[in-house]
Amino acid sequence: MLIPHDTRIALDTVVDLMNTAPEGDRGDELGDVAALYAFVRSHNVSGVGELGAQDLKAVQDVRKRFTDVFAAPDAHTAAALINQLVAAAGTTPQLTDHDGYDWHVHYFAPGASVADHLAADCGMALAFILVAGERERLRRCEAPDCGRAFVDLSRNRSRRYCDSRTCGNRLHVAAYRARRKEATSD
Repeated sequence: MLIPHDTRIALDTVVDLMNTAPEGDRGDELGDVAALYAFVRSHNVSGVGELGAQDLKAVQDVRKRFTDVFAAPDAHTAAALINQLVAAAGTTPQLTDHDGYDWHVHYFAPGASVADHLAADCGMALAFILVAGERERLRRCEAPDCGRAFVDLSRNRSRRYCDSRTCGNRLHVAAYRARRKEATSD
């Protein structure tokens, strides 16, 4: 699957945003305005001015809406959720070539809030995945104690874990140890 650079960045941003949500014993990694500034900086979100508590709340709401898209039971439900998200952001597609990147499209309106910026650009990236018939690539880690979001960009759509070096390896080692224990108890 060929994914343009800007779409790939937006998909990575969606996943990283979703993975800031509290889960299990992990707290909210986007729990204050300072964390929002750090997220915006680490993802090179352009055109962001002063951020406040209302921006934090709005981004947390967008995060929840992305989570709903990943959890949608079918493509029609996912499409409706994406349409609502993108429409609410007031998209204004514009061609741009900044920061050393060739021409690409920004979907957020000039002067948009950070939440609308994320909803528009990231929502459109999810829309492209849906249009390509690749919704099953929007996944959650299958490790029982994880559940982090990821986009499976493997050639054969076989990725099961958010990170094969951590979650995948941990489960493979546990299975190996269980087999060894069973073999020695016979």
